[in-house]
Amino acid sequence: MNDRVTPPMHATPDGEAEISLVVRLPWEDVARLGQEAGRLASQMQRPVTLDEAVSHRLRSVRSAAHAKPAGEQPAAVAPTASVSSLPPRPPAEQARQAIERINGSA
Repeated sequence: MNDRVTPPMHATPDGEAEISLVVRLPWEDVARLGQEAGRLASQMQRPVTLDEAVSHRLRSVRSAAHAKPAGEQPAAVAPTASVSSLPPRPPAEQARQAIERINGSA
């Protein structure tokens, strides 16, 4: 952990910045991102990637944080008990259930 490397960042034409990250997530969080992408795709009437869903989620959390009084965190930032309270399952079972949730067959 001492060899921290700053990931490359560049400006986009729309005035924002882009940074690439690798994030390890539990399967349940991946399933939720898939659901978020589905909701966003239906709103935008076009396919949406998980990257877009994450960016949209981060923007909505950021705007909610700015709308709250100082010192108050938005609910979306707080850890959810539903993920941490789940009993441990084998990774293959987690993956299967997450894929079923993403596909809407759970």
